[in-house]
Amino acid sequence: MKTKGFITAIRRSASKRLLFTNGNGDTIHPRYHLTEIKAVTYDTVDCGGQKNRWNETILQLWVPATADDDYMPAGKFVSIYDKVRRLVSIDEDAEVRIEYGDENFFPTAYHVANVAEDNEELRVVLEPPATTCKARDRARDVKSCCA
Repeated sequence: MKTKGFITAIRRSASKRLLFTNGNGDTIHPRYHLTEIKAVTYDTVDCGGQKNRWNETILQLWVPATADDDYMPAGKFVSIYDKVRRLVSIDEDAEVRIEYGDENFFPTAYHVANVAEDNEELRVVLEPPATTCKARDRARDVKSCCA
């Protein structure tokens, strides 16, 4: 999901509790904080020798030992994002990732699979990243008259 679409979905429901969950239904602790926002540019070379460059927005969550017992309201999450956006150049067309780890979530930067909503909460479903071979993926995408 792109950063702009993610923030827009959250901004629409500012008064609702914001939950993050995985595909198994495990939920990040209610005491989480949005502790850091990273505007990241990757500049890489893959095994096929091709240079790759892309941006990502990484929203890092952290759970302190003592904190509130309820989930953060979506509006508070967006207000933190807005404050950081005034200080750091964020590419809103970049993929958004949620960085987190605990006993139920392996520490990594998760993809946002979707954002679901009911009367009281927004539920962000996280999906773990996967590795791939860009050179192989490019070869599969090439259309050949002999294929």
